[in-house]
Amino acid sequence: MITIRDEIAADVPAREALLDRCLGERRTAKSSERLREGRRPAEGLALTAERDGEIVGTVRLWPIQAGSVPALMLGPLAVTPELQGAGLGKALMREALWRAACRGHGAVILVGDAPYYARFGFEAALTRDLAMPGPVERDRFLAIELRQGALAGARGVLTAAGEPAADQAFDSALVARAA
Repeated sequence: MITIRDEIAADVPAREALLDRCLGERRTAKSSERLREGRRPAEGLALTAERDGEIVGTVRLWPIQAGSVPALMLGPLAVTPELQGAGLGKALMREALWRAACRGHGAVILVGDAPYYARFGFEAALTRDLAMPGPVERDRFLAIELRQGALAGARGVLTAAGEPAADQAFDSALVARAA
């Protein structure tokens, strides 16, 4: 049985290992990482999928500013290779989007595989007036409005928002890897 639950600090080392395994160690060089580094995920929007005490999936959403419009940045989403194609990524996405909507967030932006994320309602048209703080393939720069018109007037380069990672609980694995 797989459980989707809130991420806890003890999950971080296994989460980082899963992300390295699924996305490669160069994942931290991506433009999306510039919006995450040194920040905490949005409250209640860092999720872990666990099976028999093992971390098998993860997704986080991060507070950002899309010009003057508050939004969330999703990523990364990862599922252990042994379970890919079994619907866990879909379950994590649906749970993350539902929780974000319940918390009053209006929009989610991501960089990812357009055909995969289109099934959840993400589209490139919503990001046409936005830019990442680094290179991005435009057809992979997607958004969904959780509330109609939430991205109206959103223009410019995305910037980080939200709480700085004042404690090292969420970043402890990164510090250990760098040592």
